[in-house]
Amino acid sequence: MSSGPAPDATSSALDPTTGCRLLLVRHAKAVPKHVAEDFERSLSDPGRADAPETGRWLADSGFQPHLVLCSPARRTRETWALIAPALPNVPPVVYDDRLYDAAPEVLAGVLAERCAGLSHVMLVGHNTGIHELAKTLCRTGPTELLERLSVELPKSGVVVVDLPGGWHDLTSGEGYHGHLIAFWAPR
Repeated sequence: MSSGPAPDATSSALDPTTGCRLLLVRHAKAVPKHVAEDFERSLSDPGRADAPETGRWLADSGFQPHLVLCSPARRTRETWALIAPALPNVPPVVYDDRLYDAAPEVLAGVLAERCAGLSHVMLVGHNTGIHELAKTLCRTGPTELLERLSVELPKSGVVVVDLPGGWHDLTSGEGYHGHLIAFWAPR
């Protein structure tokens, strides 16, 4: 499920002094809920195969975060650990308890709090919160991608959104005005 040709990840209409780029990644497929307590669920075999594919797509597309914010749940930590080796420069990662199974408003608050001064950040999280945040943020973009995003954010999927107003817009109360740049998921 590709978004077509990879956009030029280094060029953007963003104002470098205020704008930022957010990469939202849904964790890879995990073992069923009955196998382990939710927080401790590990990735399934298909998830272990898909997460490195996500890393390769990010690297091939040139999307390079300066920081990764990750839920501390086992399946999100494992997803990040399998993405990271594909990136040319592995950024620091912060595991924040507030990101575990969080609502979109909580995710936005953590981003606004932790990302000041950074222009490119990745968030590795869970549905439904990460999908709802992506839909809320992406106000403009290619129609086909917006329509796909309105339906689902698949496991190991990536949504790349530019936020011209920066991280402050996430909590300003004035609404989000993001532009969907790319949407990708493994087949």
